[in-house]
Amino acid sequence: MSSPRIAVLPDRVADQIAAGEVVERPASVVKELVENALDAGARTVRVEIEEGGRALIRVSDDGHGMSPDDAKLALQRHATSKIRSVADLIGVGSFGFRGEALPAIASVSRFELETAPGAGGSGGGGGGGIRLRVTGGTIEAAEPAVRQRGTTVTVRGLFFNTPARRKFLRAPATETRAVSDVLTVLALARPDVAFSLTSDGRTLLDAPGATRLIDRIHALWGRELADTLLPLSTRLGGSEVSGFAQRPSQARPAGRRAYVFVRGRPVKDPFLLRAAEAGYRSAIAPGDRPSLLLFLDLPGDAVDVNVHPAKAEVRFRDRIQIEQLVEEGVRRALAPLDAAAPLGTAPVLEAAPWEGTGTIPAGMPTELFAAEQAGGRPRGPELLQVFDTYLLFQTEDGVAIVDQHSAHERVLYEQVMRQLSGDGAPAQRLLLPLTLEFTGPELEVIDAHRELLARVGFELEPFSGRTVVVHTAPNPHPRFEAARCLQELVGDLAGGRFGGWANRLERFAATFACRAAIKAGHHLDPEEARELVRRLLAATLPVHDVHGRPTIVQLPKGELERRFGR
Repeated sequence: MSSPRIAVLPDRVADQIAAGEVVERPASVVKELVENALDAGARTVRVEIEEGGRALIRVSDDGHGMSPDDAKLALQRHATSKIRSVADLIGVGSFGFRGEALPAIASVSRFELETAPGAGGSGGGGGGGIRLRVTGGTIEAAEPAVRQRGTTVTVRGLFFNTPARRKFLRAPATETRAVSDVLTVLALARPDVAFSLTSDGRTLLDAPGATRLIDRIHALWGRELADTLLPLSTRLGGSEVSGFAQRPSQARPAGRRAYVFVRGRPVKDPFLLRAAEAGYRSAIAPGDRPSLLLFLDLPGDAVDVNVHPAKAEVRFRDRIQIEQLVEEGVRRALAPLDAAAPLGTAPVLEAAPWEGTGTIPAGMPTELFAAEQAGGRPRGPELLQVFDTYLLFQTEDGVAIVDQHSAHERVLYEQVMRQLSGDGAPAQRLLLPLTLEFTGPELEVIDAHRELLARVGFELEPFSGRTVVVHTAPNPHPRFEAARCLQELVGDLAGGRFGGWANRLERFAATFACRAAIKAGHHLDPEEARELVRRLLAATLPVHDVHGRPTIVQLPKGELERRFGR
């Protein structure tokens, strides 16, 4: 009789397989242990590592702690305090729940667990605790311990009994950075908890508990980055997205920080980040990547977190709706006057953003939107043009400075997008048609975009060779140079200057708006300036042009008073 080919694995082998799923490197150990501490109600979490975690990882907390019996059970596979039935796997509210982290870690290290539930099992004083010592998954000692309520887990010699895996650990500096990154993400998820990280006796992170997320961001990354962030908060049905999005003018091609949290749990979801970036469409230059912190709060039955061994991914019941929520949340955050670039040291506010489009942004004088008085006399604050480039006027809280070219570029972009999807723009027939010469690639661009050119007002006809006749042209402002605009527009399209735009219509609209807008150096009469500001403030995203540059800079009244010593 042949021997069976199927065999039940010994517990030691099964534990090491589980460890392979949960414990990839020292940072994985820190993540699991700190998540356990947070689930235990810790208000302070201290992490110590040596040699990048290869020699030592110690995580101490002041959470609920465990009784001796519970501590022993916690080292058995599939033991957990966080779920009781299959239904609990959907929308679980804790960080961890797989019931394999502690035994998996203990199976590949020299492991010590010291814990106490406190006086009477719930108080904050010392109580009947226990110290367990485990080597390679085998409990070698269990002894009483007297300590304050909480838990300390010490991990030494990670992967000492699996040398093949130990060889895959990176240099200590690399592993230390990974540990720091993990703790930073968890510190963002729980700003109310104090976190510290010490590496080889040197403090790398010290973040006291904070009542506001922006204060935690200050502690982790400094004010320079924090002051570039805009608060966002949008609700759709029973789901809500909140957090921060970076001002478009501060977005860069590299170095951004982007994190997603679902019901308080940090997850990796590139599709949600892509949806957030879609909210920046027409507000940042192609290739720029804004920093983002997104916190999704949604009903428990709308998300499944039991889809990844390390709990790093989730599955949404209605992903399309969630992505729409994120995109809209970012778009609304960029719309109000608060998103304009500040001049000076205006504080970052954590208030609900402006809700709506085409409505007067907060702080702007309502008179700019009012009809003119009888007799043609203007109402509202006076507008002053300086250097034939900037428009200045008073707001409720200070002085606003508008870049006339960027402002008109934003206005034209949104206008052209409507025209491209509607009946097109009104055009004026030229008394003397223009004849212009183009290169071969430019003629191909004209042929490919003929319908779009017609919708913005350019009626073109091939003449001979490389010559094109222009019969009609748009008239976006009195100083508009039709020939120059068309030549620059076609040249940009042929040269791929706006090639990073994924949407063809948006690319065309942005290119046209850039070339057709009022230029710096154009003098505007008072009514023309007032109309430009009125149209800007009625736009969907009024405070950024199509390159991500600000259209409005604010000088707060408090900053003026500070500079004049008032």
